[in-house]
Amino acid sequence: MASFGIPTLKNPSSLSLSSKPRLPSVLSASFPNSLRFPRSTPQGGRRLLIITASAASSFSNKPTVLVAEKLGEAGLELLKEFANVDCSYNLSPEELCTKISLCDALIVRSGTKVNREVFESSGGRLKVVGRAGVGIDNVDLSAATEHGCLVVNAPTANTVAAAEHGIALLAAMARNVAQADASVKAGKWQRNKYVGVSLVGKTLAVMGFGKVGSEVARRAKGLGMHVIAHDPYAPADRARAIGVELVSFDEALATADFISLHMPLTPATNKMLNDETFAKMKKGVRIVNVARGGVIDEEALVRALDDGIVAQAALDVFSQEPPKPDSKLVQHERVTVTPHLGASTMEAQEGVAIEIAEAVVGALKGELAATAVNAPMVPAEVLTELKPYVELAEKLGRLAVQLVAGGSGVKTVKVSYATSRAPDDFDSRLLRAMITKGIIEPISSVFVNLVNADFTAKQRGLRITEERVLLDGSPESPLESIQVQIENVESKFASAMSESGEIRVEGRVKDGVPHLTKVGSFEVDVSLEGSIILCRQVDQPGMIGTVGSILGEENVNVSFMSVGRVAPRKHAVMAIGVDDQPSKESLKRIGEVPAIEEFVFLKL
Repeated sequence: MASFGIPTLKNPSSLSLSSKPRLPSVLSASFPNSLRFPRSTPQGGRRLLIITASAASSFSNKPTVLVAEKLGEAGLELLKEFANVDCSYNLSPEELCTKISLCDALIVRSGTKVNREVFESSGGRLKVVGRAGVGIDNVDLSAATEHGCLVVNAPTANTVAAAEHGIALLAAMARNVAQADASVKAGKWQRNKYVGVSLVGKTLAVMGFGKVGSEVARRAKGLGMHVIAHDPYAPADRARAIGVELVSFDEALATADFISLHMPLTPATNKMLNDETFAKMKKGVRIVNVARGGVIDEEALVRALDDGIVAQAALDVFSQEPPKPDSKLVQHERVTVTPHLGASTMEAQEGVAIEIAEAVVGALKGELAATAVNAPMVPAEVLTELKPYVELAEKLGRLAVQLVAGGSGVKTVKVSYATSRAPDDFDSRLLRAMITKGIIEPISSVFVNLVNADFTAKQRGLRITEERVLLDGSPESPLESIQVQIENVESKFASAMSESGEIRVEGRVKDGVPHLTKVGSFEVDVSLEGSIILCRQVDQPGMIGTVGSILGEENVNVSFMSVGRVAPRKHAVMAIGVDDQPSKESLKRIGEVPAIEEFVFLKL
């Protein structure tokens, strides 16, 4: 579980890129009583919330920023106005570890590994790591947090460049530009061989309607294409504003002439395009990928190309980069490839340089970075008390968002906390951040924490309201229960809808373990460990045994099982906790049980 430092903001929801509250030199002031702690308190040798943000209190002179990979001149000029800048490129791991003890900030791209050894070698001086780009796979976030080092990235400057490259590949693929170019340079003149297809009037399915996806859609509309999109969590009004229709995943596959991929690589999207999904596509479909290589099963794509299901593909990203020279996919005659050039324009490189320079300088000045991807640590005693509730909050968010049916964007979430504690002794910001994390992270590449939760929610048009239900009793325990409601959406599991029409899940902590206690209007009791199967059924004898037998035949261990019903022999909801993910065949068999009216499998 991530560690969360808690710099207090008078109005966290007002956080924006243009409004950056100043923080004291160690991020530890203005905590409520329940979350207050000293500036540095040894907790078994662990470092606690020690990131120096004020240059004046930390350095006798200017701070030093090490730029370890090439950065645009505009960014360097910004850095030089505030700090001493050391541009040392192509450092070996040993050289980086030697230099880092003299630096207060480090800026890298994707080629430099900032591992635990780097943070340990810094001797506590390194305060900020800036990643000039979006992905932070090359930075050890856990080690950064343990050493009190803030990590920031530059997620917005590449948007237009990536969209333009997607359109460039789309057109080049349709007209066989790369193949025809190679043919002419080889001394051939094969006009008949390289007859292409027109884009006008064709249907483009944009898979992932975020920043880049929506920009690709705008440009494709300008080319006369009919654009549809699939993104279960994109606001429908934003899509309609640019003339795009949101559709289901299967409908997008079945109707598209061209498919352009723009989703992040998450467990849910890993190898999303595979043998099964290729079989659902229109014969002769053309695919563009400028997102992440791992969203395509590359071996399955080769098979689909050879079988004629996929006519052509244009790829800028691969599961392994660089790909092997003898890769069947790269060498395929109907595949156009580029070496991860999505962000490689002069303008984008300058934009990234400015964005990351501003974030690093702001962090060193003590401003709260909206692009932070980690946060400092909470004292051990506070985290011990909140830990099960933090886990409960995130898992309720994850459950709730997985119950949303595709096509209806998540816009409004209501959270209710049942507690006996007085308002001054109950701070919900960490719990709200974890609910936001649970809702957004499964469908996004964004890392959500206390630092960026409110900003991230606002950026995605997600409005989270909170209410506190005051209970009588002892305030010894922070919370009695947490309820999460997603409003104005459809559910893939109708029984999760409350009487007033919202998806509703509720949970509480029992013996230190998070439990799901309510789904819609049905009372259940299942531990939030592993994954969960929810079944709505006719309340009759033998149902537990029937479903348990199906799972047992596949050696899927059932950890908990609970049944909530409205009345005997009427309808009931059965919640089953499983340690492993059942196969599609097993889930299909569960759905075919006559008394089961609907079911859903939810990953935690």
